[in-house]
Amino acid sequence: MFSSKLLTLVLVVQPQRILLGMKKRGFGVGRWNGFGGKVQQGETIEEAAKRELWEESGLTTDTLQKIGNIKFEFVGSTELLDVHIFRADEFRGEPTESEEMRPEWFSLDQIPYDGMWPDDYIWLPLLLQKKKFLAYFKFEGHDKILDYNLEEVDDV
Repeated sequence: MFSSKLLTLVLVVQPQRILLGMKKRGFGVGRWNGFGGKVQQGETIEEAAKRELWEESGLTTDTLQKIGNIKFEFVGSTELLDVHIFRADEFRGEPTESEEMRPEWFSLDQIPYDGMWPDDYIWLPLLLQKKKFLAYFKFEGHDKILDYNLEEVDDV
């Protein structure tokens, strides 16, 4: 039987560029990723997404667009990661390095997929086109996708 861990992920997108953070510690260390983490007791998913964006990048936003939901299964773990994916097109502040992340802007034609989670190249193009999706990925370790399903939807 699986338990579920509720998580958020925010991708900050501007015309022709995307803000990613180099994970400096913890789960996913050494990979470029969006900004996010665990939903805490008493928080809504969107509140958690905004808090994590602020804690990891120094940016604030009033408007998040929910784009996707991905469930991750890792062979050998009984915990499913239930990740709610948001896009932020407007923000306040300057990206600032935190203890956990080092933010950097990338041109949309130079996204460092080879330094990201292996599933990102599958769903990130949908986010960039503002297309909503539901997905499931089954991993062996952190580098090998055994199985996945990705479906475009009208609403998440």
